[in-house]
Amino acid sequence: MFKIITLISFITLLSHIPLSAQVQQHTPAQQVIIEKYLNKSAYLHHYTSHEWTDYINAALGEDSTIALLWHHKALPFWKTMRYEMALASFDKAVQYSRKEYLARRGFLKCIFQKNYNGALTDLEAAKKEFGLGYENDHSYDFYIAICHLQLGKYAEAKRILLAEIERTDGRPSGYTPHYLELFFMGIIHYELRDYDKAIDYFEQSIGKYPQFSDAKYYKAVCYLKNGEKEKYHTLIREAKADYDMGLTISEDSRFYEQYPYQVNWAMVQLPK
Repeated sequence: MFKIITLISFITLLSHIPLSAQVQQHTPAQQVIIEKYLNKSAYLHHYTSHEWTDYINAALGEDSTIALLWHHKALPFWKTMRYEMALASFDKAVQYSRKEYLARRGFLKCIFQKNYNGALTDLEAAKKEFGLGYENDHSYDFYIAICHLQLGKYAEAKRILLAEIERTDGRPSGYTPHYLELFFMGIIHYELRDYDKAIDYFEQSIGKYPQFSDAKYYKAVCYLKNGEKEKYHTLIREAKADYDMGLTISEDSRFYEQYPYQVNWAMVQLPK
């Protein structure tokens, strides 16, 4: 009897969980729409084409509750820097499949829109509701630390990113920090004006990615801050040579957006 009551209570509990808190499961009717308008139509065109948008809109005309369609409607807007239009659609994706798209929206706000307070709200909510996860190969805490860095909250950024670098839970045996985690720890120490510590982290990052132009640039600047002009002159030229070969931040999104602290060489005056 107890088992029956417990099962009924569990089913009742599930029935009160908002559908948006789960990953959306498509009904047979929705699968037909996806097959017709995505697999056999939109996916045959580039996502920035008029045809892509026309097919997505036609599909939404048949069922406006499919989160995947709203995600796809937002896609060309993200990639063409029309962020308000992107969010108007992506918010609908979050509405209908919150678990699937909430953290993704936080990532997009951080890297694309540069809305760091908004990104923090989404990423912290996703972490609280669904646990620590990943977007584009980095954990939510990585992006949370970047947000704090970009908001000038260096101590908080340092605390969160250091914990991420030292985290062992959920890591494979022998895991070592990603070169960007080490790079941004260097940036945090650079902003804190601890140039020796910044140099140490930039060296670790370069050890992972030997021709990483951005890390070499900031390491060179730290040398200059420490009065080591010859080291600065040598390394800044080396950094520019690496950049000229396309060796900068290697994240997929770099093709669409400038990452925080990615060097804009148009503003750099090289020593003569």
